[in-house]
Amino acid sequence: MTMREPFERAVDRHGATVLRVCRAVLGPGADADDAWSETFLAALTAWPTLDDETNVEAWLVRVAQRKAIDVVRGRARRAVPTDHLPDGPTRQRLPGDDDADLWDAVGQLPERQRLAVAYHYLGHLTHAETAELIGGTPAAVRRAAADGIKKLRTRYSQEGAIR
Repeated sequence: MTMREPFERAVDRHGATVLRVCRAVLGPGADADDAWSETFLAALTAWPTLDDETNVEAWLVRVAQRKAIDVVRGRARRAVPTDHLPDGPTRQRLPGDDDADLWDAVGQLPERQRLAVAYHYLGHLTHAETAELIGGTPAAVRRAAADGIKKLRTRYSQEGAIR
């Protein structure tokens, strides 16, 4: 995609990928939705200055990663008062995906594996690009992603249900 195309087209093409990455990092709910919105607000501001050769999807995933970090930092700084505790965790599903159990399993992976799986497989970043985001070497990220996928395959049965 060239930068001459409208920004709205980038949102249409890559919005679902960015949302999947936000939800894989932050869990389903308002925080992930906020990170998605913040990603595209920041992207809109930077859009006119982006090089024509930019891999837009990878760039948006990196912006989303930074926005997700901002949300995590914000969680640590603020208390959320409530008079009522929920009966259980939210079961919101990803757009177009009917398998919430799989996303629960992704959410239960150790953080490094979860991030490596999210950025590489959902965000379509290379292992080198993922390593830039989460730290470490491309080989270490490749290993973390492979270990995460192995855990998911072990837990995910042939019928598509988590054991």
